[in-house]
Amino acid sequence: MEEDTERLEERVAKAVAEEIALKPYDPGWPDLFRAEKEHLEACLPKDLIGRIEHFGSTAVPGMTAKPVIDMLVEVRDLEETKTRIVPELISQGYDYFWRPTFGDDGPPFYAWFIRRGPGKGERTHHIHMVEAHFSEHWDRLLFRDYLIGHPEAAREYAEIKLRLAKAFPRDRAAYTRGKTEFVERVTELAKALRRR
Repeated sequence: MEEDTERLEERVAKAVAEEIALKPYDPGWPDLFRAEKEHLEACLPKDLIGRIEHFGSTAVPGMTAKPVIDMLVEVRDLEETKTRIVPELISQGYDYFWRPTFGDDGPPFYAWFIRRGPGKGERTHHIHMVEAHFSEHWDRLLFRDYLIGHPEAAREYAEIKLRLAKAFPRDRAAYTRGKTEFVERVTELAKALRRR
């Protein structure tokens, strides 16, 4: 078990240190989402998965982004996800991590997969599998929709990301922390807008 933990720690350290390379918006990103969605729907247990959503910057037209398609997949049960989905996606070459939702440790956890290009190359997709009641994950859709509907907020977010990518080109944790205040503030604005 100790060896497994060490391998996990090495995998996490390697994943966190991968370069952050932002690219101008690519109109092909929605097609990459749709293709992966169709793949997941075809290979995963239909009784275990629900909605599959495209979120993150690649889901916002015109947004500068890491060229990685973020996907949010609703699963009925995370424990069953570990036994029925994880082995399937690992066998197809996906990287798998059991991740905490907040910070570096502690519940709630979720299943996270990285799909890479040919030869285990660059990341192409991040797949976040969560249960329906994990509102902090599903709130990301509110954030996405707010940016789509408010171009000035999208521009501000793009500027923040460009600044952080330059400051932390190989520190994904610092890059993510640097965006947190903006993401939380905009998500609260989106929630208030939804309540009206």
